Amino acid sequence: MNLRLLEVFLPNEKAEQVQELLSENSLVGIWQTDLSNHQTLIRILLSAEEAEAVIEQLETHFAQVDSFRIILLSIEASIPRPSPPEKTGDEQKEQKLKQELEPQISRINRQELYEDISPTVALTGNHILMVLLSTIIAAIGLLRDNGTILIGAMVIAPLLGPNMALSLATTLGDTKLALRAVKVGSVGMFAALCFSIFLGYVFEVSPEIPEIAFRTNVGVSDVILAFASGIAGALSFTAGATNALVGVMVAVALLPPLVTVGLLLGSGYGQVAVGAILLFLINLICLNLAGIVTFSVQKLHPGKWWEAYKARKLTQRAFWLWFVLLSVLIIGILFWKRNYQIM
Repeated sequence: MNLRLLEVFLPNEKAEQVQELLSENSLVGIWQTDLSNHQTLIRILLSAEEAEAVIEQLETHFAQVDSFRIILLSIEASIPRPSPPEKTGDEQKEQKLKQELEPQISRINRQELYEDISPTVALTGNHILMVLLSTIIAAIGLLRDNGTILIGAMVIAPLLGPNMALSLATTLGDTKLALRAVKVGSVGMFAALCFSIFLGYVFEVSPEIPEIAFRTNVGVSDVILAFASGIAGALSFTAGATNALVGVMVAVALLPPLVTVGLLLGSGYGQVAVGAILLFLINLICLNLAGIVTFSVQKLHPGKWWEAYKARKLTQRAFWLWFVLLSVLIIGILFWKRNYQIM
């Protein structure tokens, strides 16, 4: 059982209300400790699935109380191990069916997810350096027609965070996080594009190189790849198990096409670069659309009803915006293939 520990700080006169408020929740344990300055610390041990609902209950009830604070901790182990409540056969079947029908049960709580994604959206010198280094490595991989080098570039490319942050911010209606994600993502991609244009100007580039030619041709498989990468990125965050392999999948969809665009533009192959531009744009749109769909299916939304209403409206608008842009790009790709016979 995945466990979480909530440390709740409240004035002494409010502390007694916690047990009554959470009397119907399935808690592993709850303890109180008196602190100085008329404060009480309440520790609540519970399953990870229960954490989001309990936090929302406490926040709704005590949000206006001075010195109220919740600290959420992940528990590696608890001894003795908590035993699940005994259930009859029918109850076990009902719980299994509920887990299958309720996708939010399989994810970490909203607060943890936000804290996992938010730090990845920071415009720092290290972030720009990693973008430039991954651009150099990707350019070398493309020019040498070496897929292994390209994989190395995608391992270090910091492209997963901003895209997933934008999808999460849209789903939660968090405009501040959305603006940060757009800023960091745009600066990173602009830096990669400008630097790859410079590399294309310095080095000899041939559009006949297989790794480059492959990325000037857009097909249905590219749309599927981008959608799969976006879904994998979102699921990895909501499962609390983000790893480098998922970051590579997202980078596959973004970094090589973007560097291809820069190399071709820098070498004067503007007409050929249009195919790579279409590939990059369609991948970018599919990643964000897949992230929004995945977070929405997992029922990620703010706790307060008015915030949830605002987030739902923003999500709907973003979904249709990405969908319309995707449709326009698909039409553009068909037009491009028809006129320039790119197979």
